[in-house]
Amino acid sequence: MAEERFRKEETLEMRQRLIGQSCRLFYSEDPVKIVKARGQYMFDENGKRYLDCISNVQHVGHCHPAITKAATAQMDLLNANSRFLHDNIVLYADRLAATLPKKLSVFYFVNSGSEANDLALRLAEQYTRHEDVVVLDHAYHGHLKSLIDISPYKFRKLAGQKEWVHVAPLPDTYRGIYREEHPNPGQAYADTVKHLIEEINKKGQKIAAFFAESLPSVGGQIILPQGYFSKVAEHVRSAGGVFVADEVQTGFGRTGTHFWAFQLQGEDFCPDIVTMGKPMGNGHPLACVATTVEIARAFTANGVEYFNTFGGTPVSCAIGLAVLDVIEKEDLRGNAVRVGAHLKDLLKKLQQRHEIIGDVRGVGLFVGLELVIDRRTKTPATKTAAWVVKRLKEEDQIFVSTDGPWESVLKFKPPMCFSMEDAELVVGCIDRILTDMEAKNLKLENEDI
Repeated sequence: MAEERFRKEETLEMRQRLIGQSCRLFYSEDPVKIVKARGQYMFDENGKRYLDCISNVQHVGHCHPAITKAATAQMDLLNANSRFLHDNIVLYADRLAATLPKKLSVFYFVNSGSEANDLALRLAEQYTRHEDVVVLDHAYHGHLKSLIDISPYKFRKLAGQKEWVHVAPLPDTYRGIYREEHPNPGQAYADTVKHLIEEINKKGQKIAAFFAESLPSVGGQIILPQGYFSKVAEHVRSAGGVFVADEVQTGFGRTGTHFWAFQLQGEDFCPDIVTMGKPMGNGHPLACVATTVEIARAFTANGVEYFNTFGGTPVSCAIGLAVLDVIEKEDLRGNAVRVGAHLKDLLKKLQQRHEIIGDVRGVGLFVGLELVIDRRTKTPATKTAAWVVKRLKEEDQIFVSTDGPWESVLKFKPPMCFSMEDAELVVGCIDRILTDMEAKNLKLENEDI
């Protein structure tokens, strides 16, 4: 282990004193001090190993040697403002273009998913000359002020909803307004967007964009019903708006079967703008917006130069190229298909043994396990979910976290090198914890834990 500068208690005291308290730690009651990581594993200051089920940013694995090699080699040669002519940015853009539908052929490189989504808003507004935006309930698109304004997950806790922002129902077929038993939930949820647009137009307003995560994450690891995006795109484009797919959480092969999660909606569907971020730099700050020639031209026509000092630098793009190489060479999409299916199957079997498991959903290595007090009423088991997370960390050295409107969904978005054995270990530990809870007849939702 690398030599430490401070003991854990000293580091924690300094953080509490020097770092804003709104910047919260995982496991804040008893945080883990991490000093090393590799693959899907993280190590604390005592050398104890933890299995990481939540670091989707380290997409191909923590500290992957191929990424480190590419970064250090390019950093030793050149790292300059991206407004100097350089090969890496065009090589990387060309590689990204090969993964996307042909019409998405113009790229803007930035530093984070928040920057990407903010730029997508600007592109949509410039192209359409409209202002209003339709978003999904419980959505989160970033921490910039412009994105808090279109993120119900955030703005409901802050200043509230702006008059130019309109919230459509989350297409959740487990607990939403249209559920699995509905004959065509994709159409039904798309119609809610159509009706919302009609109400917007009646007020004399016009939409610039429909903004949605391709697989809503903060909303609870939601898998959207088939046909939803295509129908929504028809309504949005008929109203003069554009369709923005937020792939910051789910891009770069996490679904396994496809490189981009929006492709799950069918080969014929293509957004007008795609944003990407977290996984593309494997922890290095790298993000991007992909759009059409027509939208890019409209953005250029405003006469205002766009530049991003650090977006698309030689080092950033060298790292991005290395990530793409690793995904391909190590068949990480294939691994996501195989391991994700195995994880989901194991969780489905667990659901048969534990009444508290209300739903298992996911695709590839994007999986959610929703806990409920009662399967009929689907009342969220929020405290139980937190208790399971705590015990997994303390007893099994496994990092898992929760999501969803009530923090009742155990979420799995591990590095893409996650293995069959890892999946079996996690599910076995959850089984033990829930069995213990049942044996002791614990009613955690009525207690302080």
